[in-house]
Amino acid sequence: MAVLDQAVLDHSDQVGPSPALQFTSAPEGSTLVLDIAGMKCAGCVRAIENRLTAVTGVLKATVNLVTEVAVVTVGGDPPSPQDLVVAVKQAGFTATVRTPEGRDGLMDRQQWVERLQAQQQQQGRRLAGAIALLLLSTLGHLKHSGGVNVPVLSDLWFHALLATLTLLGPARQIFVEGWRAMGHLAPTMNTLVALGSGTAYLASLVALVFPQLGWECFFDEPVMLLSFILLGRTLEQRARFRAMTALRSLVALQPSLARLIADPQVNPVSQVGVEVPAHCLQPGDWLQVLPGEKFPADGRVGWGQSSVDESMLTGESAPVSKHPGDLVAAGTLNQDGKLAVQVTQSGQHTLLAQMVELVETAQSRKAPLQGLADQVSGYFTYGVLALATITFLFWYLVGFSHWPQVMPMVLGMAHPGQAMAAMPSPLLASVKLAIAVMVVACPCALGLATPTAILVGSGLGAERGLLIRGGDSLETLHRVDWVIFDKTGTLTLGQPHITRVESLVPAIAAGDLLRLAATVETGASHPLALAIQAAAEAQTLPLLVATDFENQPGLGIKAQVIWQDSRLTCALGNDLWMEQQGIELPMTARSQAEALAALGQTVVFLSLADQLLGLLVVSDPLRQDARQVVHSLQQRGLGVMVLTGDRSAVAGAIADHIHLPPSAIRAEMLPQAKVEVVRQLQQQGHIVALVGDGINDAPALAQADVGISFAAGTDIAVETADVILMTNRLTSLLDTLALSQATVSKIRQNLAWAFTYNLVTIPLAAGLLLPTLGLSLSPVLAAGLMAFSSVAVVVNSLSLYGSWGRNLTPELEPDVPG
Repeated sequence: MAVLDQAVLDHSDQVGPSPALQFTSAPEGSTLVLDIAGMKCAGCVRAIENRLTAVTGVLKATVNLVTEVAVVTVGGDPPSPQDLVVAVKQAGFTATVRTPEGRDGLMDRQQWVERLQAQQQQQGRRLAGAIALLLLSTLGHLKHSGGVNVPVLSDLWFHALLATLTLLGPARQIFVEGWRAMGHLAPTMNTLVALGSGTAYLASLVALVFPQLGWECFFDEPVMLLSFILLGRTLEQRARFRAMTALRSLVALQPSLARLIADPQVNPVSQVGVEVPAHCLQPGDWLQVLPGEKFPADGRVGWGQSSVDESMLTGESAPVSKHPGDLVAAGTLNQDGKLAVQVTQSGQHTLLAQMVELVETAQSRKAPLQGLADQVSGYFTYGVLALATITFLFWYLVGFSHWPQVMPMVLGMAHPGQAMAAMPSPLLASVKLAIAVMVVACPCALGLATPTAILVGSGLGAERGLLIRGGDSLETLHRVDWVIFDKTGTLTLGQPHITRVESLVPAIAAGDLLRLAATVETGASHPLALAIQAAAEAQTLPLLVATDFENQPGLGIKAQVIWQDSRLTCALGNDLWMEQQGIELPMTARSQAEALAALGQTVVFLSLADQLLGLLVVSDPLRQDARQVVHSLQQRGLGVMVLTGDRSAVAGAIADHIHLPPSAIRAEMLPQAKVEVVRQLQQQGHIVALVGDGINDAPALAQADVGISFAAGTDIAVETADVILMTNRLTSLLDTLALSQATVSKIRQNLAWAFTYNLVTIPLAAGLLLPTLGLSLSPVLAAGLMAFSSVAVVVNSLSLYGSWGRNLTPELEPDVPG
């Protein structure tokens, strides 16, 4: 599993993603990604997963049928990539190991896209060949239906030749893969199709060579059967290709070439540049990016200014102005100015590459709803083969002797010109029923039901700047009934600024107070610390020498500071932190802090040695959409709570503005206390989502059923979160909830269809209604139904593109204070 490892905050006014976001392997074990070829159904997935998990050192293996990717988590004494390839080969499939690190990561994915396109073309050619043979077969049957007698085409031997060409040509891969899977004792959908069509072909061949048996020749059935199968697979493959639109779009954002130039500070003259492959870039290289071009790597603008379209990464449509010093991300579009950019990250380490990796890994994580489908699919083909055998034995030994009148309904009419015996053959009729059972059964629908919906859902989320780690997170979001917000950086903008610095000691000037505070805060990186440092830098105040930093999340920080040639302890934090340091706060300071807190402002006290020196007043504006988001959640019937380490008065002011009752606000919360609040709700049977972005939110994010963080949050918060919001809008939370609702709804619809289809059609194909209603399925009709069932699942998942778009949250009007 890929996780965000570092988030460097850019505290200019620019909006957009931070190209310094980095993803690394999750701590529980490194992962290897394999591209798998030859999978057709859930049985294939189960066979590969079983083989991979049996390899020593493999902790977990997850295979995605739609993307044809296996994500293998290894640990302890990890196996070599070649061991995994061999294991997949033993299951009857081929695998190639994708480059895990380095410059070739995105190249691997671009080759993957090209391979998908080539597979579509190859499948199309097979279909064209099968349809041509089918048309010839149909022309040969015109006489049978009272039409024109076409010479040669109506001959039985010609139809035998057409069936043979179909098996050896367009359907050859089905037979090869089907028998290979049977040889590995892991039958798949191809095995069922190969057995069904092969049996029909052999029975017809026997009838042709030994006409004295009086059997019907139905060479047209394997031709029609295989043509329908190939048609269904072609349509399914095209639909699956479309379902991967979002992932393919992300991969396509990476330019293949970059224009390399010399350092513009050393060579200020105009440069033409040299075009080089983008994957050859290294940090420190200088690039020239012209209007209309995409950035080939993450970097920092060194010269020029322009507007950049970052919508493909964040979902935000408004262009972002870029000036020297601003960060840019690979794949974003330079609109109207020439820029010189110094590379900070390239290849597999860019934000774009890591987003692709996160989305792809997320699509391989299974939703719990898929559990039943996985259990069934593991034994599905075995069960179908057993049912086909039982169907044959029952009708041959018992059925047709009790209900002989139904035999003509099963056999149908003979081929024109074929001499039939006076008595139809129970053996042949029983074979046709068994063939119909094998062909109509569809493990593909079961295997595609969940991954296609997750593929489309997670891809749509990525297009909107919502990175969801997997199907399990999507499904849990659907069941969330409580949403807990952190205040700072979540309900507020996370861009605090100093509004007031007040010294309580006449000998200490306000500038000295700010200088001490900024020095101590060099040991922290949260938004408040950065705001204090920025205020000191704006006044060009030199920092002091400081050592022995001690940071207590939710309380404050202290350090040893050299002040006036003395080494003293300087502490900065809230009133509880001051009390822990043995600093007594006078009533005037407390009253002043409470009055400011009632206005929604945060007060930070500063002490030196054993003396309180003064206070700093910090203001962090509330997000414009905070009130509407809270109101929308309440309208959906969700419980809403705010947890903050700030003072009760500050929390109360926030509560008044977003119209929350006092009982829904918990103030002066330490990190462990936040965890306890989440745990208490969970013990009451609630499913809890927590939205936070600070270091002190990480434990609660991990405890919550779903942790949600903004991408601009601290590295540990983003790393712990299950959902990462790339946009800077709180309404993205509503879009995420709507997406989960729509995706889970599609998963349930798909599973209901897949199970219902098989529960209805298999008994029908086995002849359950033959004695009473005279209804059964011919092998050709069974093939058509099977092909339709798989396509229906994928098309239903694709309908998410329309249904979720209608549920998106519109841009909200800004709040009016008061």
